[in-house]
Amino acid sequence: MATPSEASDRPRDWQEGVATVLLVVAAVATSWSSYQATRWNGEQAAAAGRTNAIRIEASRADGLAEAQTQIDVATFIAWAEADVTGDRKLADFVMDRFRDEFRPAFDAWRATAPLTDPDAPPTPFAMDEYHLASRQQAEELDARAEAAAAEVRTDIQRASNYVLTVVLYAVALFFAGMSTRVRASRLRWALTLAGCAVFLGTLCWIATFPVSLAV
Repeated sequence: MATPSEASDRPRDWQEGVATVLLVVAAVATSWSSYQATRWNGEQAAAAGRTNAIRIEASRADGLAEAQTQIDVATFIAWAEADVTGDRKLADFVMDRFRDEFRPAFDAWRATAPLTDPDAPPTPFAMDEYHLASRQQAEELDARAEAAAAEVRTDIQRASNYVLTVVLYAVALFFAGMSTRVRASRLRWALTLAGCAVFLGTLCWIATFPVSLAV
């Protein structure tokens, strides 16, 4: 039969056992969250590198589109001047040197009788037929860059969330550690249960997080 002192020690033994388990699992969980925070920082850096590479490609495509537009404008002006002055030889010479992407818009524009119809588009560049592959490529790359930038922001948030769980686990560890240092039984259990509540709440939250395990 247990003595009164042994019976009084049993609740404390249970409390210390729960606190010990909490200390162990919270320490392991802290290590896991720290690892995941580091992993997602790496994911963010990789996504940022991809974003920068895509933006460089988009800038090049946009620069090419601008250069091609300038060429089209210059040749169109040269043709217009030759056409107005009646220099058919020069006008034909310039037309033969129109870029392939510009020619459909030019032909569609001439079909609108711009010299006689006041409602006709002012230039071929206002026609729906005028579009540049490089401009379209630049727009597609810009969209990809924005998607990659969104991925960077998401990865940063994920890393921040894991860092926050480290803080919450530290709170649980604090409660568990303090519970072993006080004498009042109710206070010990209150601290232990508070630590368990923080730990379990954090554990339920972290269960919704994505995991990065790629090497």
